[in-house]
Amino acid sequence: MLVQLLLACAGSIPQSDVDDPHRWHPPGPVVEHVPLHFVVRADGVGSDSETGIGALIPWANRLWAIGYVAHVRGEGIGLYEIRDDLSWRLHPESITGTFANRFVHWRSKQVVIGPHVIDEQGHVRTIAPLASHRITATANHLSDPDSVYMLTMEGLLFETQLRSLETRQVANLTKELALPEGAYTHFKGMHTAQGRVVVANNSYDEAEHTKQRRAGRLAEWTGDGPWQILETNPFVEVAGKQNLGAGATYGNTIFALGWDHASPILRVCHAGVWKRYRLPQASHSFDHTWNTEWMRIREVQTERYVMDAFGMFYDLPALVYGGHVWGVRPLGTHVRIVPDFVHWRGLLVLAGDQTDNSVGQPQSGLWLGSLDDLASFGSPQGWGAVWREDRTEANVPSDPFLMTGFAEKGLHLWHDADQAVTFLVETDVLGDGAWKRYAEFTVAPRDAFHHEFPRAYGAHWVRVVANKSCTATAQFVYR
Repeated sequence: MLVQLLLACAGSIPQSDVDDPHRWHPPGPVVEHVPLHFVVRADGVGSDSETGIGALIPWANRLWAIGYVAHVRGEGIGLYEIRDDLSWRLHPESITGTFANRFVHWRSKQVVIGPHVIDEQGHVRTIAPLASHRITATANHLSDPDSVYMLTMEGLLFETQLRSLETRQVANLTKELALPEGAYTHFKGMHTAQGRVVVANNSYDEAEHTKQRRAGRLAEWTGDGPWQILETNPFVEVAGKQNLGAGATYGNTIFALGWDHASPILRVCHAGVWKRYRLPQASHSFDHTWNTEWMRIREVQTERYVMDAFGMFYDLPALVYGGHVWGVRPLGTHVRIVPDFVHWRGLLVLAGDQTDNSVGQPQSGLWLGSLDDLASFGSPQGWGAVWREDRTEANVPSDPFLMTGFAEKGLHLWHDADQAVTFLVETDVLGDGAWKRYAEFTVAPRDAFHHEFPRAYGAHWVRVVANKSCTATAQFVYR
């Protein structure tokens, strides 16, 4: 059975009760039959923002966790280290800030979490020039194997030499990627592979939803020349294998997760070629720049990825064959905010961002359980469109939309043309890009149509093709 352990962070304990806020605290009371938690609390009423757990990483025989507040505003949290017996402490090097990055740098036998660098014995150093920045991602350097890139939420890109900790700014991505004036800058994910560094910015507000502005960014840079903008939709995560050289097998695939007004978007770069897919959405609670704390793609077990996307966990294939993605499968829906997740000591650990200042003292916790528990959170269900009142061109297929793993599936069609429009529905059953006709539906002028797929029918991907140019909607609803 799982157990529960409620722990207050050092910053939440009155100084009258604790001589050293960084001392080791023994495990708290154990309660049978409920999930295990580790609770991080802001320091009294001095923290008027959220208090989340931004990143987790097992290292030096401990589990490390980094806390974050909004806009570097607050006090009493920082870097936590947790031992096998679940004793813990707020590390003396702790800095209260806005941090959500973690990275293993095997060449120097160190990890980076927040502005901290931890060696194999657990000794902690702090990258002083980055301590006041909101750090969101760390990635391999393109040319210096002893350095890494550090990305801030404001779009500042730094490089840090991990032996000396010497740090310098490389780029201001807000300017490099020409973010529109008035848009809220919110850079999130970053990953290096295939000779490029890829970054994500998730700026999204009503102006983006109503198609009046496009401030989101997915962009790449090869280290020489200008940055290339891949999409102007909001993206929140970029992930993949860390291999850069001889280990870069099977195309060293890069995954990027984003969305637009219609549905979540999964971009996949395999052997230098980007492809685009769409996913159902289990919750619209994430459809805003700062309501995306923090959807992730992680290698949660050896060669097994899990993707947390818009209220749904997915099984994501680590390898891509023949340039086609197949095997993406929903595991279950959930209502948690999960800034990070990792396996530690045989348990799946989920970070949290659960209570901000609007409802009282900010606090968040860790959940420990099994990877199989994700399927028990909620049955896979969601919705999403390949077109949502969008202009479509005649005989041009939509993006592929995920179809597998749902018991019941429906399709809603609508168009604004003065003539009847025939919609061809095609499916990719094997996930190998071999599209086959499923059915054709002719929809009367300016009319709508609904189709229920047979309960036993399934395919990896589905797409829609209109025979006339028009403004159309093709919305899938799954449960």
